[in-house]
Amino acid sequence: MTRFRMILSLLLAGMGTVATAQNINLPIIQTKYTADPAPYVHNDTVYLYTTHDEDGAEGFLMKDWLLYTSTDMVNWQDRGAVASLKDFKWFKGENGAWAEQVIERNGKWYMYCPIHGHGIGVLVADNPYGPFKDPIGKPLAWEGDWFDIDPTVWIDDDNQAYMYWGNPELKAVKLNEDMISYSDSIMHFPKIQDYQEGPWLWKRNGNYYLAYASTCCPEGIGYAMSKNPLGPWEYKGHIMNHTPRTRGNHPGIIDYKGKSYCFGLNYDIFRLKTGRHAEQRSVSAAEMTYNPDGTIQELPYFQDCKLEQIEWFNPYRQVEAETMAWGYGLKTQPKNEWAQKDRWNQVVTNIDEDEYILLKGVDFKKGASKFEVSASCHMFGGSIEIRLDGVNGQCIGKVDIKNTKDEYKTFSTQVKKVKGVHDLYFVFKGGDIQKQNLFFLDWWKFGE
Repeated sequence: MTRFRMILSLLLAGMGTVATAQNINLPIIQTKYTADPAPYVHNDTVYLYTTHDEDGAEGFLMKDWLLYTSTDMVNWQDRGAVASLKDFKWFKGENGAWAEQVIERNGKWYMYCPIHGHGIGVLVADNPYGPFKDPIGKPLAWEGDWFDIDPTVWIDDDNQAYMYWGNPELKAVKLNEDMISYSDSIMHFPKIQDYQEGPWLWKRNGNYYLAYASTCCPEGIGYAMSKNPLGPWEYKGHIMNHTPRTRGNHPGIIDYKGKSYCFGLNYDIFRLKTGRHAEQRSVSAAEMTYNPDGTIQELPYFQDCKLEQIEWFNPYRQVEAETMAWGYGLKTQPKNEWAQKDRWNQVVTNIDEDEYILLKGVDFKKGASKFEVSASCHMFGGSIEIRLDGVNGQCIGKVDIKNTKDEYKTFSTQVKKVKGVHDLYFVFKGGDIQKQNLFFLDWWKFGE
């Protein structure tokens, strides 16, 4: 048993004899440390933008912004870093890529980025994956202090856009239609009870909502309501109360396919390997419920919430290997960081003996007969066991990954036909010599 599986087993043992990584609500991203979730629904997809805590960080060490996508809320595809501090030529630092939000308008995608201590910048792209570019060459909003952080943007029904931000004071402007300027002065609002930072603005059934990270530390997720996009704001309580189970939090709220979701952050992935504190955070999500009067039912801590799959996963297509519900111990990196057409494309790396990729709710329909995978192997390689419903579940096939030098090659195998919906596990095995860094994975697919 590898070290990470031993640690995970010990953690889950403390949660009860039936606990597994798949039936408790652990963070949705495990291959990188992510924070400050900014989900956005466009057409049929959730675009989840996040900040990025660097591996090994003790304090906040943040250089770029990441993107993940999903259509079922449990299997997420890593789209890589879509913007970074380097996109702001007027900023010369190497740290400070704090909590952003992205919104689409008139075919353009606008990313509002706080650069800690230097105000809030804005980037624009023609699509959600970038490249994002700075259209103004200076901060969009900054009052010369360290408090201009955590922007949230909402476009109202009358097409007026609003941007809120601030710690510990709440501020706002009415954005112009170009989304990269404002005409009036910055507004300052009275203190909302328990407000700290990280506001998130949205509207539902005629009510305006402002969720936020509530007073540190530990932070919860509080919220207020109003009948007007500029307040006054009435404190309503917590979406998730303060808890010592996480030091920080940061809300992102969406409605998607008939359900409502609250995203936030915690340290649960970092705590799989240590009990000490460092700023290496992870994004979680939970289903959220409104009361008949528009208020929100308080959620327990993320581990105790539910996050159910809302549509089955189709395996009969080319699936990027960096798509997963669980992949603790694995990492991802760009396949080609200089690419333009598919600059978002990642590959799975750091593949060791007994680690695995899990995809939930895979619909095999009448059954697959073959499996293909694109992989690269520099050394001795290993194999992928294709299993159902558990790491020791039914093995329907095995594919050997051999040395490819520096190329990506397609490997294939026949698989036993199974019908219906199953959780799919790709379990990695090494050989006699090599147990770590077995190979790189690009994509896979099943054939009928």
